[in-house]
Amino acid sequence: MARAMKVAIVDDELDMRQSISQWLALSGFDTESYASAEEALKSIGADFPGIVVSDIKMPGMDGMAFLKKLMSIDSSLPVIMITGHGDVPMAVEAMRVGAFDFMEKPFNPDRMTELAKKATQTRRVALDNRALRRELADGTTLMKKLIGQSAALERLKEDILDLGQADGHVLIDGETGTGKTLVAHALHAVGPRAGKKFVVVSCAAYAEDMLGPRLFGPMPEGGQIPLVEEARGGTLVLEDVEALSHALQSRLLTFITDQGNPPETRIIGICNEHEQGRTLEQSLRSDLYYRLSALKIVLPPLRARGEDILTLFARMTEGFAEEYGCEAPQVTAQEAAQLLQAPWPGNVRQLINVAERAVLQNRRGSGSIASLLMADDEDTSTTITTEGKPLKEYVESFEKMLIDNTMRRHKGSIAAVMDELCLPRRTLNEKMAKYGLTRQDYL
Repeated sequence: MARAMKVAIVDDELDMRQSISQWLALSGFDTESYASAEEALKSIGADFPGIVVSDIKMPGMDGMAFLKKLMSIDSSLPVIMITGHGDVPMAVEAMRVGAFDFMEKPFNPDRMTELAKKATQTRRVALDNRALRRELADGTTLMKKLIGQSAALERLKEDILDLGQADGHVLIDGETGTGKTLVAHALHAVGPRAGKKFVVVSCAAYAEDMLGPRLFGPMPEGGQIPLVEEARGGTLVLEDVEALSHALQSRLLTFITDQGNPPETRIIGICNEHEQGRTLEQSLRSDLYYRLSALKIVLPPLRARGEDILTLFARMTEGFAEEYGCEAPQVTAQEAAQLLQAPWPGNVRQLINVAERAVLQNRRGSGSIASLLMADDEDTSTTITTEGKPLKEYVESFEKMLIDNTMRRHKGSIAAVMDELCLPRRTLNEKMAKYGLTRQDYL
């Protein structure tokens, strides 16, 4: 359930503050009251987690001056203005300045609740989008989204850090569902273009006659600016780059060539599906392919990431269990082996789907992970038939997952983990060191 957002009520009349506060509190809002704009400004900053309801006529700083100050602090903050009879022209001016809406005294309390709900929903979306933009601009945060410690993933992280600092264009290849767009975000966020424009477009989502103008212009009069202009100075990501027609590949090559070196705008091409029997090199013009693939990243498939599968599955089931308000399923040794042996043709995207269904299944108290894996594969005979691994590897992967999950459940309490797993302190310490687990990660 979404946390109740705050409503800051600003009015110099005590009775008015109290009546609005009481009514909105009964409607589920978390209210805060202020007798003046000056007092309210001490508590309202750029990321204020809520909305403002303010009278227009107040001594000292009046409502209009207050509104202008709030808009200078955070132009997306919804402010509902309360006006007296005959102040409608002033309210219209407030809307022009940036007010969310206004109400004329005496107002209908239900109308106040309705407006507050709309304003808080608008605020929640704005704050969520702001948090997402910050996250996508934070290279450290993005790298943490690449969960796992397998050799394949460590190489990928090193490639991202190295290529992120380079100026050249990049080609990202790999099977569907491996997280190629996330890697493109990370390349942008860890490099010198972090904080500049990051624009993503799927080339397969447009007909050719629409894609050309959308990418390079000219756009219809009054339409959006071309994406090459929107991304100027930053990064332009072309998903499904193999879907570009020969003519558009030629225009892209011209755009890349005209930029010179280093390029003003970095191009990241993402290949999502090769034509049957054709490599990406065969799907693109050779001159464009070589311009893009001078810096190339090939994402490892999930089946090549070993014990990362169990780590990812545990994180995903924990997240879904919290979302659905139930317990995450406990993975048995047999189920861990099945997860490690599955071919995962849909990669991480498929693992997410299986994790969610495992949580829902566990909530009902029925089903098994093996049945989910079989249901995901039309040819069930190939579900668990990848190359075998030494038994020692399966045992170590399961052991690491078990310690990791138990440490998370007990929030780093060594004593509780020792008790549940029946391990002496020294043995637990040795195994945690062996698997790269530290108590600090769970506190």
